[in-house]
Amino acid sequence: MSRAQLPQPGVIKEGVRIGIDLGGTKIEGLCLSDGGEVRTRHRIPTPTTSYREVLDALASLVATLEQAAGCVGESSIGVATPGFLAPKDGLLRNSNLAVLNGFPIDRDLTARMGRPVRVANDANCFVLSEATDGAAAGAEAATGIVFGATLGTGVGGGLVVDGRVWAGANGSAAEWSHLPLPFLRPDDGPGAGCPCGVSVCIESFVSGRGLAWFYGQASGRTVKAVDVAERASAGEAAALAAFVRYEDGLARALALIIDVVDPSVIVLGGGIANNDRLYTNVPKLWERYTVARDLATRLVRAKHGDASGVRGAAWLWPRA
Repeated sequence: MSRAQLPQPGVIKEGVRIGIDLGGTKIEGLCLSDGGEVRTRHRIPTPTTSYREVLDALASLVATLEQAAGCVGESSIGVATPGFLAPKDGLLRNSNLAVLNGFPIDRDLTARMGRPVRVANDANCFVLSEATDGAAAGAEAATGIVFGATLGTGVGGGLVVDGRVWAGANGSAAEWSHLPLPFLRPDDGPGAGCPCGVSVCIESFVSGRGLAWFYGQASGRTVKAVDVAERASAGEAAALAAFVRYEDGLARALALIIDVVDPSVIVLGGGIANNDRLYTNVPKLWERYTVARDLATRLVRAKHGDASGVRGAAWLWPRA
């Protein structure tokens, strides 16, 4: 959602906020204090057969969390979900949890809960968490812009401006993963391929599948991305060569972001982000591909890890 789309606060208890991360296999919820302390946490399986079952599960989870935290009916509620709400009609689009597509989940949850519920893309919630009290906190002192990328089996992106999620006019800001990799060279090859059907998109090269593909090109063997990282740590030549190509691809992809939105901080999450070498090597490379020089942009690892999405959902309601 853009700022203008966020509903105005209802009557909520100061300092009590619930965040929910709606994933394809599990739904995680937590209750945060204004200081960012977790009061209670709970996880349930994700229903996948009908939209109504998802709404029922979310309502039940909120009730469980509020009962445990002693704030029944008094908390703010934010939900991180795959996909994005289209501003034109308010319907969810592009969710890999297919039963959600085509429904106004924020309006339906608001009606169900009897108070405003804010919903945002899960990658945006990841970035919001890190910008609020994570690795990118304090970015407002510079440009106020934080870009976040989740690098796992797939690739996600999110954008926060002045401490608020920025979704854009069409609701799809920061959906960078399916753009073509910039500065393509003949020796790049097609990459690992992507569910979108385009062989040379960013996700084809900077996802975990992309790292594994680079390793296959160097070694002729097929292994998982986590194994490539372990082999690189052990000094295997093919794994090190795969990382060199991966880091150059990531530098090109992030250079595109720097040229377009010029963020103060870029924060990385997901399994690939756990490789320390990225934070040394990628900033050494990206200036080859940017218009600006002597870049002030910082590249950092997510502080809250897998919890960033659910924490960011809670922070969709700013501190009182």
